[in-house]
Amino acid sequence: MVVGFALLVKGADWFVDGSSNIAKLLRVPPILIGLTIVALGTSSPEATVSIIAALQGTADVSIGNVVGSNIFNITLTVGLAAFIFPLRVQNETIKKEIPFTLLASVALLILMSDVFLQGLSSNMITRSDGFILLLFLTIFMYYIIEVGLKSRKESSEEDFSNEDISWGKNGLITIIGLAGIIGGGQLVVTNATEIAYSLGMSETLVGLTIVAIGTSLPELVTSISAALKKESEIALGNIVGSNIFNILFVLGASSVITPLAVNEKIFTDIWLMIILTVLLLIFSRTKYRIGRKEGLVLALFYIAYMVYIIIRN
Repeated sequence: MVVGFALLVKGADWFVDGSSNIAKLLRVPPILIGLTIVALGTSSPEATVSIIAALQGTADVSIGNVVGSNIFNITLTVGLAAFIFPLRVQNETIKKEIPFTLLASVALLILMSDVFLQGLSSNMITRSDGFILLLFLTIFMYYIIEVGLKSRKESSEEDFSNEDISWGKNGLITIIGLAGIIGGGQLVVTNATEIAYSLGMSETLVGLTIVAIGTSLPELVTSISAALKKESEIALGNIVGSNIFNILFVLGASSVITPLAVNEKIFTDIWLMIILTVLLLIFSRTKYRIGRKEGLVLALFYIAYMVYIIIRN
């Protein structure tokens, strides 16, 4: 676990440096890099763990991992990053990206509510549900590419200075950083999960806590590293993009591979995830920034949530 944490910290530091420089080379805003390359990279541990859990028949871990990770990202990751350096929120992010996160969360709730909506005997995320989630992801990626191309046309070479920035060096730094993030995340998750099971924790609780926190460490470390470097667009874009990828890609791919049975307890957590996403949207509209006070409130929400689910178990 100690080695894993060390890899996470150093990997995130290199990953943020490399990806922010790649944004300059591509002449696109850092927010787009945060929403795509950084978000997909830091969501890799969630994808790996959830897909393996689905294949092993532990759907509670697969779903709990994603829901718990998203709650962790919205509360503790945003909270700590904003407390370190208030996060500027672009108007476009408020109008489209954060609401899209909310849309993805509501879509997940609807797709998994088979008992209530369709009168079936059990709640499932079926293969057809998985394909619907992946379709939403395709729409999101199309939108991001369109925004990126539009941004390049509107910007001049002077807006994104490429002096002393090389593709080779920054590409290598980004790849090595991502490898450190994924490898470190896996070491932390594997060892923490073994400890949790040995203590008699349920699959749902392990998914929502140990696994979710472990697979969210890349987002946490990357966003804090970006906040320390005053790259607030990458810090926030990473979190918003990761939450979208977690729902649409991770659960979409996992359920396409094998349908996921849904534990009734998880519905409370999904509703909380939706409420917290709305809260994030409200905070984002306050002078187009998430300040230290809002960050502290979000972090305290996570502590309260941890106490609740441990008592519930």
